[in-house]
Amino acid sequence: MSSVSALAQRLAVVAGFENPRTSLEQYRTPPGLAARLVHDADLQGDIEGRFVVDLGTGTGMLALAAALRGPRGVVGVDIDPDPLSTARDNEGRVGTAADISWLRADATDAPLDTDGETTVVMNPPFGAQAGNEHADRAFLATAARLGDVSYSVHNAGSQEFVASFAADNGGTVMRSFRAELDLPRQFDFHDEDSHTVETEIFRIEWA
Repeated sequence: MSSVSALAQRLAVVAGFENPRTSLEQYRTPPGLAARLVHDADLQGDIEGRFVVDLGTGTGMLALAAALRGPRGVVGVDIDPDPLSTARDNEGRVGTAADISWLRADATDAPLDTDGETTVVMNPPFGAQAGNEHADRAFLATAARLGDVSYSVHNAGSQEFVASFAADNGGTVMRSFRAELDLPRQFDFHDEDSHTVETEIFRIEWA
């Protein structure tokens, strides 16, 4: 098993969004954060030999990270066709051996019927845009339907919300850890060249 830093280096070639959409809160997941999430999941036995679903995959960062750790198969789901096209190109750049499918669909209503052990990974919208509040709630609901375990990135301070939602939907937060999410300036309303957001990654086991 390669280290977190080695995995992050493999992911450094993953291209981001060419025309990010504000309404979908489209940001490239940093390679370091993706590597840490997937490495931790692999240490828990949640990647190798399992089916992995990346909800809201964007340009494929988490899906590609998982594909480098020996899964049975990976599906990246996103509603926007443009980043999915980039994700396919990124697959060639990274050079994974695992079977990856890129599915254009609403990640909160993914038309998937998973069979066997399934891990969901996701960096969902935080609901920061007007009209998109609690967007991560719908992603968690889909994770509960598709997977027996999930890893998701949320704003720091989301412990109470995530734990409560999980409990109401047959899940239990088993572990969590902090991670920094570096966001580049890519929308007109951004005042700085980059901004660091404190996040928490949650591992949830679903009944």
